[in-house]
Parts: sequence; structure tokens; C-alpha cells
Amino acid sequence: MIKKVWHTLRQTKAVGGIRSLIPHQAVNMLYHLPQAVLAVLWYRYPAQKLKVIGVTGTDGKTTTSTLIYNILNQAGLKTALISTVSAKIGDKELPTGLHVTSPSPWELQRLLRLIANKGFKYVVLESTSHGLAQYRLLGANFYIGVLTNITHEHLDYHKNLDNYFRDKAKLFKKTKFSVLNNQDSSFTKMKKLASGVVVTYGLEEADYTPKTFPLKPQLLGKFNLLNCLAASATARILQVDPEVIKKSIAGFSGVVGRMEEISMGQDFRVFVDFAHTINGLEQALLTLKKLPHKNLIAVFGCAGLRDFSKRPLMGKVACQYADKIVLTAEDPRTENTLKIIEQISSGCSPKKKLYHEPDRQKAIDLAIIKLAGKNDIVGIFGKGHEQSLCIGHVEYPWSDQKAVKKALKQKLKKK
Repeated sequence: MIKKVWHTLRQTKAVGGIRSLIPHQAVNMLYHLPQAVLAVLWYRYPAQKLKVIGVTGTDGKTTTSTLIYNILNQAGLKTALISTVSAKIGDKELPTGLHVTSPSPWELQRLLRLIANKGFKYVVLESTSHGLAQYRLLGANFYIGVLTNITHEHLDYHKNLDNYFRDKAKLFKKTKFSVLNNQDSSFTKMKKLASGVVVTYGLEEADYTPKTFPLKPQLLGKFNLLNCLAASATARILQVDPEVIKKSIAGFSGVVGRMEEISMGQDFRVFVDFAHTINGLEQALLTLKKLPHKNLIAVFGCAGLRDFSKRPLMGKVACQYADKIVLTAEDPRTENTLKIIEQISSGCSPKKKLYHEPDRQKAIDLAIIKLAGKNDIVGIFGKGHEQSLCIGHVEYPWSDQKAVKKALKQKLKKK
């Protein structure tokens, strides 16, 4: 009831104006923390019967979480998954929302209670900085914490990288094991704060490297190799046989909306990827650029009412690696899409040819139907698995995959 009343009040301009004057920390302590405590009590602290594996980081959380989930299940360990894409509990897959980060404390505790009641022993929980800052994950009782990386993101909320780091670090304060990426700039600082046994992974000089634990993943890119190493380290902590781990990773084809290739017989390649951060976009473009191609075409935007400072930096990254760039909408909310596009453009080289198309379907059509030629690569970034596009205050049904297939169908029909 309290939650419903608060949600209703938040829709009013008066309360919205007042809320903007209240520090996040005060809201977290006075509203989110009590809600989280009540949720844990209401559902009778289900995590005390589970071993919860928390995965956090700026990029790679969903892929790493899903890798761990697959490995543990293939090893015969009864494991559930709660990620931004869905909750997987046995043979059931439940959607977790439209633009979900970590679920609300009430939804999380409900899911954990359901998982515990069904006799599961392990849960892999994708853990976001917002979820950690707002106590949504209170009572998760993390057994293992996994960190992928920490780079520029969500500074509209956290204000600076130090605050962002501190919120991520909350995951590792009481874990039995902390799995850390020694390639990441956060490593030295996080290692000092992490509790329990620290297990490292990286491309070199770590507990788990391509040399000490050789893998043959299908997934593209060095960033995905790191995700696979993180999952391997986690599984070994739980004493999963190395051969089971390697077989599971070799057979893993990826997560929806993460470097997802869409082919309908065209003579160029198209990938849909969730990359919506500076580092995520850079890693995705670097990965695609290493594939055989003539031109690399990038289609992306930046979300409205979110981290304004990253917009020109996204433009800078795109101009550095892509040959052709189409800037478009990515959940503009109440902001003007063309203004967002102009802010992204400000980071680009004036010599780079940019296309401005605020309509996301038309932008994808432009890239695929008009710009893409034989042996080109088209990357559609920012939405990935999401099933809606927020314009104004309305969530409109949306799928990048469907939009791509629609454009490809028209392209092939013309031929």
C-alpha cells in the first residue's frame, strides 16, 4: 500500500519537484531501506536457505550471470537466475520488466521465496549499482560476489565515479568469496575492500587466465573472454569440474540482445547489442571491427533524462571506430531526441559523416536498406533485449530484432 501511494504521488509535478531537492542518500535511508526491511520480513528471509551469487559491473553483468547459471545447472547444481532479461526458475522463465535494473525489494524477495520453496540451492543475481545503493538487494546474503568492470556510467544518479564505486563495493562487504577482474582499473581499490577469499581473473597474471584455464567460447570479443573467465572462476569456487565448465562455455551461444547476429540471407552482417555505455560501445565496435568487413556502420542514441556527460563521449567513441554513424532515439523520455543527437554529435570529428534520424525504425532502415553494402557490418546498439521504447511518458512496444528483420525483408525484396 505504501509503495502504491508513493508511486501515485511521484507522478505529480509538485512531488516531482520536491523529490529533485532531496538527496538520493536521504531517500535511500528514509524510503528504500524501510521498504527493503519490510520485504525481507514479509517473505521470511528466503536467502538464508540459498547460496546467492551476485554479479555486478558496468558492462557484462547479464552475460556473466547467464554463463554461471548455465554452468551450474549443467553440473547438476539446482540453480535459478534473476537477471535484467528474465528470471529463470526451473523450466519457467518470467519477464523482469521493461527497463529493469535490479528488481524492487518486494519483487526480489518474492522471487527468492519462490526459489527457496522449490528446493533450489543456488541463485545467480544480477546486481546493479542502483539496486545496491537503494537497498533493493538487502537480505540477498551474498555468498560469492563477482565484478566485471567499473567505467563511466550512471553519473546522473551517483554524481561521480567515487560514489559509483562505493555503491558497487557494497556487494563485496560480507561475501565469502570475491571474484575480481585484475584487468580493470577498479581492481587494486576493490581488492582492499572485498571480504572473504579474493579470486582473480584476467588476460594475464591472475588466478584464471586464458593460459591457466584455456577456453574455446563462441562469444566474440576479449570482453566476453573475460566474462567467461569470471564465470569459470565462480564455478570452480563451487567445485564444478573444469571439463564441465569448458564444455558449457564452448556450447554457450550468447544472450538475447548481446552481440546477437541476425541473418536472413543478406550479403552483409547485422548485430544487435545492448551496448549503451561508453566502454560497452567501444568494446562492441572494437570487436566488430576485427571481423572481416568493408564498412562498419553504427546505429545508436543515448537515453533521455540520464547521464548527460556521457553523450559527447559516446559520439567520440563511435567516430573513432565506425565508418558510418546513424544517430537516433534510445528512450528519449521527455527530452527532445534531436537535442540529444546534437549532444552526441558534439563529440564527433567534423570530418565524419553523421546521419541524424530520430525515428529508430527509420534509422535502422537507413542503415540497412540504404547504407549497408556487400561485406559491410551493421551494429544496432543500446536496446538489446528490451521490449519497449520510452517516448514522453509512454512505453511503446519495441524490438530492435523485429525492426532489423523488417528492414532486411525490404532490402531483400528490392533485390
